[in-house]
Order: sequence, then structure tokens, then C-alpha cells
Amino acid sequence: MSDSGNRTSHIRLTSHPGTGAPVRFPVTWGKADPRERGPVIGSVTRPGDRNTIGSHGGSYSLYRALAVSSGALNPMQRPDLTNTSPVVQFGPYPQWGEPGKIVSLDPFGHMVAEVYRDLIAEGVDIRPTIAITKARLTVVELQQAIRDKRLKVDGDIVREQGDISVIKAAVDPVWHLPGIAARFDVSEDKLRRTLFEQTGGMYPELVTRPDLEVFLPPIGGQTLYIFGDPAAITDPKRRLTCRVHDECNGSDVFGSDICTCRPYLVHGIEECVKEAQAGGAGLIVYNRKEGRALGEVTKFLVYTPASGRRAATPPPNTSSAPNASPACRMPASSS
Repeated sequence: MSDSGNRTSHIRLTSHPGTGAPVRFPVTWGKADPRERGPVIGSVTRPGDRNTIGSHGGSYSLYRALAVSSGALNPMQRPDLTNTSPVVQFGPYPQWGEPGKIVSLDPFGHMVAEVYRDLIAEGVDIRPTIAITKARLTVVELQQAIRDKRLKVDGDIVREQGDISVIKAAVDPVWHLPGIAARFDVSEDKLRRTLFEQTGGMYPELVTRPDLEVFLPPIGGQTLYIFGDPAAITDPKRRLTCRVHDECNGSDVFGSDICTCRPYLVHGIEECVKEAQAGGAGLIVYNRKEGRALGEVTKFLVYTPASGRRAATPPPNTSSAPNASPACRMPASSS
């Protein structure tokens, strides 16, 4: 592939307020109307339209850069958003227009293709930060729960084949820096400088562009698994069972014996299914931050000394509610 789409002008290492044209699409965080709030634009195809620090895709933007540098991807390539609308509409809700209420994601992130249709048609590269689809889960432990009659087949949530119907939502992080600073009770200046220093100066605009309040951090996002009627999540008259679970690749995917996270996750799913079948809803919030954001290298370093003296104990039984343990996360809860 030709790299003729690459810009050949000089590289500007950073920018400062007032040195160029004003931001074309300012973001007024906390506005209830997404048009008044403004779109979040972290794409690099039209630099003059950008109004964020960082770029879409988080850590995956580095893989995109590799594809561009090798000539495998046109740097001006834009996604085709045709037929990508959410399978289920969420919101808007009053909280979306309360300043300071939501500070780490864009609540309108799944609505951009519709809300900003005219701007996208004009050529503005606005991208979703939330995607919502439907899926079915096939989990061997849940199939055993059906055989053990802890779960019942209803043909809707639990199907005859033993798979579970869910709605899935992927959420990329979108940080409103003033809101993040307030949430952690630190000054915005201190937060920006610390982020700049602890990322090795990767994002100079953190300290040179105080007018840019939105940051797309290079971290993992969240995946939400919704069981039952999604309207039940916001209905105070209906029960919600929710489990917040940090990613644990070793146990969740591979069943490694150095961690017992998967049984807790499976138990949470089972309780979510029961709640959905009882007329409420179930919600699994899966945070893509391994080992409470320590990462697998640190996690394995911690486990290595203990592995030599670890007793051969069986994992928790998913047929009963597990108790919290240092190796795992909080049990599922109902509200």
C-alpha cells in the first residue's frame, strides 16, 4: 500500500492555547444535550478538528501506528459506521447532564453516528467510544448448573442448548480531567503534571493545553454484560444483581490454579441469570485492568514466591455463594 496519505510537514511536538486557530468543536462537559456538549474527537485524520489529548483506541492506537508505518494501513482510513447503531438504546438519563457525575467515560459515546451524522458526512472524523451488541455465552459451569437444576431453561435468557443470551457493551475510557481531579480531591494542575511525568512525557498537552479538558488514556476499558431486560437496571422497583470484576486472564480464560477468580466470576453470572429470570436484571462489569491495574508481570512476580509453598487447595464451589478472598474479587451483590 502506498503511504502517500502520510503528512510530510514538520512535526509539532506540542501546542499552546492561542498559538493557532481556536478549537473548532469545544467540549462543555456536563451538558445534557450532546450537540451542546460537543463531540469527542481524538482521531488524527484531521488534526484541526481534534479537541482531546490522546487518540481513540487507547493502547490499540499503537498497533494502528505499526500498521501505518509498515504500509499495511492508510493513515487516512476512517471507519464505516453503517449499520453499527446499538442493538438496544440506552438513555439519555438525567445523570448525563449533571456536571461531575460522570467523569471517566462519554455517556453519549454510543450515539455519535446518529447525533453527529451531519458532521460525519461533512468529513469530521468522530468515532464511537461505546458499542452495544447482542451475544450468547457458552460457559461449561453454567451448563452444569442447568443439569444440576440451579438454573432453569426458559427459552429466552437460558436457551435449550444451554447458552445464555446477553447484551454486551464495550466502553472506552474518556476522562474529563477536571472531574477526575475533583473525584480524587487533587488539583487539576497536579493531576495533569503527574500524568505527564508518570507516562514519560508521552502527552505534553497535559501540561501545555489546559484548554483541552478531555483525555483519551492508553488503558483498557470495560465490557458490560447485561442479563434480562436492560430497562430493569434503571427501574428502582426492580432488583439488580451486579458483579464488578477485574480482568484475570490466567483464571478467567485458562483456569490457572494460581488464582481463583473464574469461579467467582461464574458464580456472579449465575446469580445475574437468576435475577433476570425473576424479573430483575443482572449486570457484569468486566474491567480490562489485569490484577487491579498491576498488570500480569507484577502479578506473576507476586505469585512466584508463594507458588512454591502454596497448599494444593481446591477452588471455591460455584454452587454456593463464595466468600471474598485476597486472590479474588468481591462476590456478586443485589440491590
